[in-house]
Amino acid sequence: MEPNKTSDYPQELWYALEDYNHGLISRRKFIERARNITVGGLAGIALLESLSPNYAWGQQVPTDDSRVTTEYATAPSPEGNGSIRGYLARPANATGRLPGVIVIHGASSLNPHIEDIARRLATENFMAFAPDGATSVGGNAGGDTRSGEELLRQVDPAKMEEDFVAATNWLMSRDDCTGKVAVAGFCFGGGMTNTLAVRMPDLTAAVPFYGRAPETADVSKIRAAVLVHHAELDERLLAGWPAYEEALKANNVQYEGYIYAEANHAFFNDSGRRYGEAAAKLAWERTLTFLNSHLR
Repeated sequence: MEPNKTSDYPQELWYALEDYNHGLISRRKFIERARNITVGGLAGIALLESLSPNYAWGQQVPTDDSRVTTEYATAPSPEGNGSIRGYLARPANATGRLPGVIVIHGASSLNPHIEDIARRLATENFMAFAPDGATSVGGNAGGDTRSGEELLRQVDPAKMEEDFVAATNWLMSRDDCTGKVAVAGFCFGGGMTNTLAVRMPDLTAAVPFYGRAPETADVSKIRAAVLVHHAELDERLLAGWPAYEEALKANNVQYEGYIYAEANHAFFNDSGRRYGEAAAKLAWERTLTFLNSHLR
């Protein structure tokens, strides 16, 4: 039987995959590094293919769930790429205005897993908008990891940042939103979450999952409450956390920070092989408690 747990794979394979997914090494170089690794009878190209996400695994809230209403909506972004399209989810029985959450994808752009997270938030009585950073290059239908990352690299980073600022302002200013908005992001989206916390003084809360830390000098600009999730085995991104935490303390930013033991980068992604069930469930409980505390 093909293995499907993080622990079934050697740790060096996860580091090689991260380098490959982020364009730091080529497909050929990944195969070279994985050549001597065999898992469940798979090696080389077959092993790489086995690591692709299966979005059916991670669907906790079906797309036709009667508890939520969903649609694709477009926010204007005059300072960015003109507009940014995203997935909007709201509780079906909502009355009155709701607090909002922007959900920012990883480096493969908007995909079914991120849309499912938006629906999960809708079942918790939030309105959630998951904008697609690859809107200006056509988006990534189906959520293929490699093609999504290649598309995202075609987008001007400064304009894409403006797109996410615009999406957040769009949600914040909607008539059905209370104006209290948080941003939650994963990997690339975690770094963007930190960027928006620095840039947007009206942001209420920020929840970066294994994201790149902001420049230490910029932490003084953060007015939002911050909840940081990191994985113990995610050495590259975890290395930036101590300095970030010290800056949060020095600038009296309200924050919480957690490192999940034996968890890998992308441990929250239940459509992928690095999913860590215990860590993901605990991080989600902490996230909901944090959002309810600051947005209600």
